[in-house]
Amino acid sequence: MAARLARSSLTGARRLLSSRSALSAESNTTRAPRSIEDSTSALDYKSHLHHRRPPPLPANDHPRQRTAEETVTSILYNTPPPSAEPFKKHILECLVQNEPGVLSRVSGILAGRGFNIDSLVVCQTEIRDLSRMCIVLSAQEPVIEQARRQLEDLVPVWAVLNYTETKKIERELLLAKVSILGPEYVEEQLLGGPSHEARRSSLPAPEVNASEQHQIAHEPSTDPLLSKEASMARAFEESGKSPHRPSPGAASAPDPNQPLALTPSQLLNIKHTHMAAIQGLAAQFGGKIVDVSENSVIVEMTGKASRVDAFLALLKPFGVLESARTGVMVMPRTPIAALLEDDEATADGAGVDASLLPPG
Repeated sequence: MAARLARSSLTGARRLLSSRSALSAESNTTRAPRSIEDSTSALDYKSHLHHRRPPPLPANDHPRQRTAEETVTSILYNTPPPSAEPFKKHILECLVQNEPGVLSRVSGILAGRGFNIDSLVVCQTEIRDLSRMCIVLSAQEPVIEQARRQLEDLVPVWAVLNYTETKKIERELLLAKVSILGPEYVEEQLLGGPSHEARRSSLPAPEVNASEQHQIAHEPSTDPLLSKEASMARAFEESGKSPHRPSPGAASAPDPNQPLALTPSQLLNIKHTHMAAIQGLAAQFGGKIVDVSENSVIVEMTGKASRVDAFLALLKPFGVLESARTGVMVMPRTPIAALLEDDEATADGAGVDASLLPPG
């Protein structure tokens, strides 16, 4: 009886040890990777993930030596034609180590393959040693896949995800400075208004009697510097005249072909009308005015890249003085379990032939 109890206790201890070893093995396979310290951690992670023993090579006899004619014929007829796939926009998300030099290495690989980067956004994540890099490229699908694999082979890069066909949230920020004076005054605002010399030359000239004018006209010009300054003054005077604002010297004899200068009330009315129109347009796109100055406003708008393009095109008639856009930032949508079950049920029912079902 004592021997039986000893054997049963030994069996129970063996079972307990085996269950503990199984649990420890399972915990070792499912535990999270170790804390990130440097780029070698990413290399260890990828080497452990993709560590597979290659299959053995087949043992076959050496083929006969081909002639030059056969080799050239094989190359000509077996060379694939150039890819006819269209160029389209691709979005790559790189999870990289937060260390100096990663951005230059990634952009260097893309530049070496001849890619033109449409936008590139780098930002930190909630993890201290991990950064996200969102890259937008325009290329063909096979070339993008080769570039993705080459980027993933870099030591500081943990993973490269292709979000082109993924259900995602895509956002881009736009800041645009828009004129509220109207498109007629955009050129003057872009040039910064008339210069000091132009404003000084546009002042009325002092009155000169007829005898002085005759003396000045017939006096020989001995100093070339004075004649050059006189020609520059005449040029500044002509450039200072605006087709919408008569010069001060012409106030006594206004030109009927030129419009009259705006009054302060008319100018305030134009500014208020244009700013209200810009504010209403921004509200339709979910934007807002974040800065108001004397002759312009700054509008902020966030949305998809196509929506930002449409909003910027509608702002151009008002007169866009400056614009700045961030790159595209994406985040994949989280699938809903109920919708996934409905999709699977629909897919299962789609393969059933209705003619094989019983009546009713």
